[in-house]
Amino acid sequence: MKSQLTTLCYIEKDDCYLMLHRVTKKNDINHDKWIGVGGHFEAGESPEDCLLREVKEETGLVLNSFSFRGIVTFLSDDDPAEYMCLYTSDDFSGNLIECDEGNLEWIKKSDFKNLEHWEGDLIFLDLLEKNEPFFSLKLIYRIGTLKEVVLNGKKIR
Repeated sequence: MKSQLTTLCYIEKDDCYLMLHRVTKKNDINHDKWIGVGGHFEAGESPEDCLLREVKEETGLVLNSFSFRGIVTFLSDDDPAEYMCLYTSDDFSGNLIECDEGNLEWIKKSDFKNLEHWEGDLIFLDLLEKNEPFFSLKLIYRIGTLKEVVLNGKKIR
């Protein structure tokens, strides 16, 4: 069984995020959505180990530095909770590679809202843009629709 611990990184350059358009995997909960780069922890990994491995595997890039910005708890129907460590980085090296999970593209931050994505992603991207100090965000989905949002223990929706 896959770990319920994941990482997600928004790599930034020239007012853009490197986004992954998930179009290639079968039975993908993120199919056709635009997301950041990351994935599930492997045995014995710390959040940073997972982050660095996933970024390298999916993009070919090496993060020279990064910031741990928050933790996002996802609840969806009867699925086990997923706990996602959220990072940003604007300090990286290397060249982009082809990703076997979809297409990588630099997307203007202001254009993201026009793409297919999870509704809750706009909430944590807004927190990142506002430079919110480290935060805990809980997103509760029912049948793919965002029903409840809790930020730092306070219900905001």
